[in-house]
Amino acid sequence: MAALQIRIRNLRKDASSSPSGISARGIVLGLALVIVISVIVSYAELVTARILIGSQQLPPAVIAVFALIILANKGLRKLSRRLRLSATELTMIYCMMLLSALISARGIVEKLLPMLVTSNYFANSNNKWNELYSPHTKSWLVPFDVSGAANQLVSNRYYEGLRVGEHIPWNLWVTPLAVWGALCLLILFAFLCLASIIRAQWTDNEKLSFPLAQPALELVRQHDGGTLFGNKLLWVGFAIPVFVYGINGLAAWFPNLPTIPASYPAGQYFTNPPWNAMGGIRAYLSFAGIGLAFLLSSEVIFSLWFFYLLAQLQGVTANGLGWPMDGMPMYPCWLIIGYQVAGAYIALCAYMAYSARAHLRKVGRCVMQREKVDDSRELIPYRVAVWGLAVCFVLALFWCRLAGMDVWLAVLELGVLIFVVAIVLARSTAEAGLFMTETSFRPVDLYRMFAPVQHLGPGNLTVMAFMDGAFMRDQRGLVLTGILDGLKVSDGAMTNRRKLLPGLVAASVLALVFAAVVQIWLCYTRGALHLYGYVLQGNNVWAFTDYQASMAQTASNAIDWRCPAFFAVGIGFTVFLSYMRSMFFWWPFHPLGYALMGSWTMVVMWFSCLVAWMIKVPVLRYGGMKLYARARPFFIGLMLGEFAMAVFWTLISATTGAPTPEFPWP
Repeated sequence: MAALQIRIRNLRKDASSSPSGISARGIVLGLALVIVISVIVSYAELVTARILIGSQQLPPAVIAVFALIILANKGLRKLSRRLRLSATELTMIYCMMLLSALISARGIVEKLLPMLVTSNYFANSNNKWNELYSPHTKSWLVPFDVSGAANQLVSNRYYEGLRVGEHIPWNLWVTPLAVWGALCLLILFAFLCLASIIRAQWTDNEKLSFPLAQPALELVRQHDGGTLFGNKLLWVGFAIPVFVYGINGLAAWFPNLPTIPASYPAGQYFTNPPWNAMGGIRAYLSFAGIGLAFLLSSEVIFSLWFFYLLAQLQGVTANGLGWPMDGMPMYPCWLIIGYQVAGAYIALCAYMAYSARAHLRKVGRCVMQREKVDDSRELIPYRVAVWGLAVCFVLALFWCRLAGMDVWLAVLELGVLIFVVAIVLARSTAEAGLFMTETSFRPVDLYRMFAPVQHLGPGNLTVMAFMDGAFMRDQRGLVLTGILDGLKVSDGAMTNRRKLLPGLVAASVLALVFAAVVQIWLCYTRGALHLYGYVLQGNNVWAFTDYQASMAQTASNAIDWRCPAFFAVGIGFTVFLSYMRSMFFWWPFHPLGYALMGSWTMVVMWFSCLVAWMIKVPVLRYGGMKLYARARPFFIGLMLGEFAMAVFWTLISATTGAPTPEFPWP
């Protein structure tokens, strides 16, 4: 306890050692590292393509670079106290790198850029995309000529690479990049405002643990004499994934060597009806997932794996009843699960708003100037945050209207994205420690419950195809979670959060610009067909394929009764779970586990959560909090070891071209 008090005093002294708390040197270094992270993540994810070191909510690339900065800073401290970075500056640098990784990867740039040429390059006589989509695409949204033919040069060279003597047509990309960049910045600033509004409720009132912020917090503590790196259990945990992925990495070079599989096809044992509905179940063993799950409450860990398996059993039951076993459009779960999840999201957001009613009333009174509230340490003052969120939302609606979408539909699209999906997924990282975020429905799926999608018309459907591929589907890299985790790290460094705002805004703009330039250059010089197939030939193509039948007016007009029925089930069951949890302390089920049961996140993470739960329950039962606290460094070591090996093999592959081992977060 005495050591902790000394560290807190030192951090406070450190944070106030200069008038601003953050020097120009810290800002410049942070911006330089934003560029470094953008380059590393863009190259690793598109070219190396097998290890996602930037798309996780806790990007391995950021943790690795930040650890090197901490070590270098400790060396500078021995040379001169003036040379070292303060804890506040380190926090700023971490937050800037975190936003840079998320924006450069699956958060924005990786998904957005391919969307701008997909409908032109992949158009052919069978799908007729050039006839279906191009007439309804505004010319300023894309780099190709919307009145021209399919497979134009700007699209062809993006996918197939430049020929000798050809140059990247930057002039054709300037306008669409500026237009889409404006929408991205509106959404990013809306997330900054939203984070400022909900931070106090989640951090101060509900005391959420923010597991993904813990590694960075521990690293910052090393700056002021923390003892984590001196703990032997940390290095024991670190050594396990180093050994496993060391063996697997060598086996990728030398196929005759044995490997330790990162996943196991458990579904191979379910071949007969109705159990074959579970045929796709797979057990991924992630040491990082186990380490992070160990930091959670037993209730949350149990709910995550329990409800995932419950979803699988629902599929078995439906199969046994002879129901159609169709999947949720564009998601890896059954339709009956996807609509339960959609209902659960709505109910969970309503429950969180109800729980936060006192805080939200205080914010509202502050905005209306009826009460004086001390928000001097918030990232953005409450009045600015609320009005800023409203302005960003209205301007984003205006953008969608100019692009060709009806205002009411834009309200549905953006409202669900910002105020439902983003909040629930941010909660999944803040409370459930999941370093992957993914939902199981899109806003259009809510409309589909009441009317055929083709009734929306070709103009709306065209813009929605772009929006779905760029923002609505595959939420890995969600920037809101990075902002909230960064604010939690700032608490540990005793940093005035207001001081972080200029750096976060600058990092967001610089990462958008630099990552876009790097990734366009990579695609034109190497050919996107030879790069990461999922974002360049998968997610982007599925978005247009999903609306193809509705655009051609050949889709069915029938309304599936299961959609509204199971949506209502999702709402009702989430309300029940929330009520029971609030009334009975012994209630073991958390509604967040139910809301996430159909997501790709749980497809990948359920087994790691099960393993962590099986370890943590006996640790707490027989050793109590004392044993849990002693074991904690071991599990942090598991996570750091897996992430360190991910970065290590990425660097080896980038420099030698050698294949990489499989990591359990596809």
